[in-house]
This record gives sequence, structure tokens and C-alpha cells, in this order.
Amino acid sequence: MKKHNWPVEDVRHWLEPGPVVLISSRWQEQDNIMTLGWHTILEFSPSLVGCMISAGNASFERIRQSGECVINLPDVTMADTVAKIGNCSAETTNKFDAFSLTAEKSQQVSAPSIAECHANFECRLYDDAMIERYNFFIFEVVAARVKPEPEWPQTLHYTGDGIFRTDGDVIDRKKWFTKVS
Repeated sequence: MKKHNWPVEDVRHWLEPGPVVLISSRWQEQDNIMTLGWHTILEFSPSLVGCMISAGNASFERIRQSGECVINLPDVTMADTVAKIGNCSAETTNKFDAFSLTAEKSQQVSAPSIAECHANFECRLYDDAMIERYNFFIFEVVAARVKPEPEWPQTLHYTGDGIFRTDGDVIDRKKWFTKVS
């Protein structure tokens, strides 16, 4: 079958790097949650994650000022909540209350974790060199908590235009990978 041209501004439909997450933050006793799909693993040790957070988002300044956040991993059961959080403003909505989410005390950062999520990755700002130019934050994960089951939760992946997909089957090819030191 012949390939057809695709609009370059919509390549995220194919290249979205990972599951949609909920970023929780706190600054001056104000908590917020935002939906985020633009993130990437940058390093294993220290554990670095890059996130593109729009300067127009209320979380941008909160995270920039506090230097902390929590990357929370929702599963498919939270699809409606994830979509709604991504389409409302922190200026008019207390998202923890509005979406009946439980703010859980984090271990290493002041930002709350979201109890309903499958995993919580507490982060501190590691490098701010690309924030001004690209709105790209580099975080170090300083604490991580993951529910033991299911081992592979069904996560959400955003393809644009209000459409999410879920991840598929787990394919084990460990036998072809070796540890490199």
C-alpha cells in the first residue's frame, strides 16, 4: 500500500512519546494539576525527564517558581478526568476538588501526588537552560511510587484533536538485550 502525505504539524499523531500524565504542582499553598503528553526520558541515572510545559499554562509559573512537581501516571479508567483537566483553567477551578482526586503527601517534594494514579514520580528541576527558549523543563525524579498491580496498566496516549488511544500488548524480547555497563 502506498503511503500518503501527512500534515507536518500533526506528526504527534504518530510520534507521541509516551503516556499522557497528570502533573501536580504547588506554589504559595496553591495546588494545581495539568494534563501533559509532551515528555521524554533523557537519562537513567540520575533519572532525568524532560517536559514541555506551555508558558500559557498556570502550572508553568508554579513549577518554575517552586522547582518541583509530581508526574502522575493515570490509567484508562481516568480518561474522562484526564481530558477534562486538560480543558479547564486553574484560575477558575480547584482541580482536586472538581474531579474528586485525592491530594496525597509526597515523600521528597511539596507538590502533592494524586492517589488515584497508578504511579507518582516526584521531581525537582534539574536544568532550566531550555525553559526560556522552548518551555522545556528538565526534571530529576527524586522519588517514585508505583502500584504493584496491574504490572502493565492500560495507559492513555494522545493523538491530537481530542483523540486518545491506549497502549497494546506487552511483547517480551529480553533475550536479545544485554546489560551494558
